[in-house]
Amino acid sequence: MNGDLTVSAASKDTLPTVFGYIGIGVAFGIVGKAAGLSPLLVTLMSIITYAGSAQFVIVSMLVTHSPIFSIIFSVFLVNSRMILMSTTLASYFKRESMVKNILVGTLLTDESFALGMNKLNYSDNHLNFAWFNTANVISYMTWILSSLVGAVLGNFISNPEKFGLDFALVAMFIGLLYLQLISDKSINFNLQLIVVGFVLVAIYFGLIFIPSSLLILLVTLVACSFGVVMKHAFF
Repeated sequence: MNGDLTVSAASKDTLPTVFGYIGIGVAFGIVGKAAGLSPLLVTLMSIITYAGSAQFVIVSMLVTHSPIFSIIFSVFLVNSRMILMSTTLASYFKRESMVKNILVGTLLTDESFALGMNKLNYSDNHLNFAWFNTANVISYMTWILSSLVGAVLGNFISNPEKFGLDFALVAMFIGLLYLQLISDKSINFNLQLIVVGFVLVAIYFGLIFIPSSLLILLVTLVACSFGVVMKHAFF
């Protein structure tokens, strides 16, 4: 990764996350097909919903015949973290039109957000529409195609865990976290490790008392507050 904010640079920067999208997208397609969805419905869900974790939630709740309002509420909770991410990114696109801002926010994912935050370390704290939109579109198209392929392969593969496909998304986030830790020189490395450790502990104990769909949002808010307090008090 370098400081260029061009379409070409975005294509190269996004490539490492593409393999994660392929793995988890294929896994979702297989799970969707096993749940009784046709390849067309699996693909439409990826086009319209476009949220990996939420799509798995939808499929699992459809299988158990959950009420439609329960599904909608669950998806909202799972994706509510995007509100925080979009708010964080908004300040970098103040000079862009509303249409471009809406487009960036609509196709925003955890991975493209992480890439954007990492890019700031190389681009003198700047982002632009060309770079971010390219990263978003590549991710979007990869997810859709991977889901379709997975749905087709679902006729032959009934157990995605057997091939480790369920770990693809986790592995991708571990890689993004590592890159963020080694490249962000604006925040003390020890502080970053402390916050990461705090998040791990909070998630571990939070799962005992808080629904997982709500836990991500709560831990994000608490961890951010914890990081700010630690930075001003000790770093």
